Amino acid sequence: MSDARDEFDLALKPTWCPGCGDFGILSAVKDALTTLAISPHEALVVSGIGCGSKLPDYMHANGFMTLHGRPLAVATGAKLANHALHVIVVDGDGDAYGIGGNHFIHTVRRNPDITHIVEDNQIYALTKGQYSPTTPQGKVTTTSPEGAIERPVNPVALALAMGATFVARGFAGEPHHLSGLIQLAIRHPGYALVDVLQPCVVFNRAQSYDWYRQRIYKLEETGHDARDPAAAGTVAREWEERIPIGVIYAEEGVPAYEAQLPALQPGPLTARAGPSATRFEQLIARFR
Repeated sequence: MSDARDEFDLALKPTWCPGCGDFGILSAVKDALTTLAISPHEALVVSGIGCGSKLPDYMHANGFMTLHGRPLAVATGAKLANHALHVIVVDGDGDAYGIGGNHFIHTVRRNPDITHIVEDNQIYALTKGQYSPTTPQGKVTTTSPEGAIERPVNPVALALAMGATFVARGFAGEPHHLSGLIQLAIRHPGYALVDVLQPCVVFNRAQSYDWYRQRIYKLEETGHDARDPAAAGTVAREWEERIPIGVIYAEEGVPAYEAQLPALQPGPLTARAGPSATRFEQLIARFR
């Protein structure tokens, strides 16, 4: 990882549990922004509520912690207000696929130029281990003492079904590889999902780092064609014994939502709204 990431560092120490996958995700986000030469003021990190949603607190960049399940809606508004910003959403699987599930579906189909990083630890960790939309069926949790009876959501398959133009899966235990995926997602002109397999060392010890390392394989090493919808659908359904990470699907030529709005063509609204530079200086002078 590059030392240039110091530009995004804060003195505030994360309160995550030692060994939490959020550390790897935070490192990968910083590295991706640094590698792409994106400055802190050029990025906005929007989050919801949960362990991983505290990530904006630990970065020197624009940050906005929203209501539970609402970061995609807020991020869409921010992107429309200033589409020159690199807008990144970081939230957990419960926030993204459960409470925010409706926002997830409709953000995918609208295709705004937003990078969506989901810290998928298959559990509600901040609130002490309730099962989430991605919890494996049969898993014993604080709210399923006899085992979860619901079948889990397959977020990458759902994103494909809703017409997502970029779908990837990463692993928090490989932050360098994850950084590369985030870079591709940020470069992609449209909605980009990066579902991150993230161990929770307290409330989901079954899906540990070792458990994932025994199963994951990198799609780029197999000759997978991410432009092929059929191939993407096949690998998106793989789980348990073999779990693919990498770019599952990437579609070119689909315009982003904000690129289709005539009102935004002259430039970001934030650059055109409000007082002129001269008027602004006059206003400041009045209060000196």
